[in-house]
Amino acid sequence: MARLWACLFLWGWLGFCLPAQAVVSPDITEMRLDHTDEGLFLSAALRFDLPSLAEDALQKGIPMYFITEADVQRERWYWYDQHVVTTVRYMRLSFQPLTRRWRLNVSSAPFEGSGLGVVLGQNFDELADVLAAMQRIARWKIAGPEAIDPQARYNVQLRFRLDLSQLPRPLQIGAMGRSGWNLSMARSQRFAVEPQR
Repeated sequence: MARLWACLFLWGWLGFCLPAQAVVSPDITEMRLDHTDEGLFLSAALRFDLPSLAEDALQKGIPMYFITEADVQRERWYWYDQHVVTTVRYMRLSFQPLTRRWRLNVSSAPFEGSGLGVVLGQNFDELADVLAAMQRIARWKIAGPEAIDPQARYNVQLRFRLDLSQLPRPLQIGAMGRSGWNLSMARSQRFAVEPQR
């Protein structure tokens, strides 16, 4: 009995002293807006880990879909902010168990069941590499030059989420209300056109 208590004590003590696996909370760590003659461009850095259930589904060959949205609103002191434009980027992440390769497709239009349409596709050998590509947004054009008034102030909201509506129906039902599928983040930033010198 003494040995049993000693083993239980040692097991509990080791569990308390050893560092726990770090859990990364989803966050948009950087966000930059650049206005040029060509329009308004957004650059950002995201930080997240794939939800455990989503990673398990990917390993079984089920693709995951992600949506990045940038919403531009013109600030008005006398009323609600005026919606200017919403730009959306769609991502499809898949894993091929036979070749052990990851594929990331990026499109400005939703992925249809009949095919991928016109998309940018890239292959990766490691999950860490594909996640690094997903977490980096570089000079994404979110508004044309005609949409931005140099005299106004704007509020830009960036949102990123795992799109559960694209999952197969049995997984959609199982994913409802389960924290193992949660992945969403948002960040807002005010913006005003700098006067030309």
